[in-house]
Amino acid sequence: MKKLTIETTRKVQLIDITALVRDTIESSDVGALACLVYSPHTTVGITINEHADPAVAEDMIAALEEIVPEDRPWRHREGNSPAHVKASLVGSSALVSLEDGRLALGTWQGVFLCEFDGPRIREVWLKLLG
Repeated sequence: MKKLTIETTRKVQLIDITALVRDTIESSDVGALACLVYSPHTTVGITINEHADPAVAEDMIAALEEIVPEDRPWRHREGNSPAHVKASLVGSSALVSLEDGRLALGTWQGVFLCEFDGPRIREVWLKLLG
């Protein structure tokens, strides 16, 4: 397993980590069939979405803010319940197919770390499969 360290800079943000993932795994086992991109954090998600237009990430953040508002009466005393809910909605991992050791993503697709409780230093774990 390979580990990436990513420093987030805002409370909520989507960070395009496609190049980091690509650079880390493409020099690895060319026989692998897929790469699992996983976050070991309960307030971070991993997703695949369009990375050509930054407005898509902004729209995702705005939609999640509407679905999971900060100002509802949360019971979790740590104060970051919305971050936990958003991370669960997005999911903690993405499985990306590999073709000849390269990420097999669509033309507009990118891999994103979704920070919901930053700023922090986060890890992303990469596991080649197959």
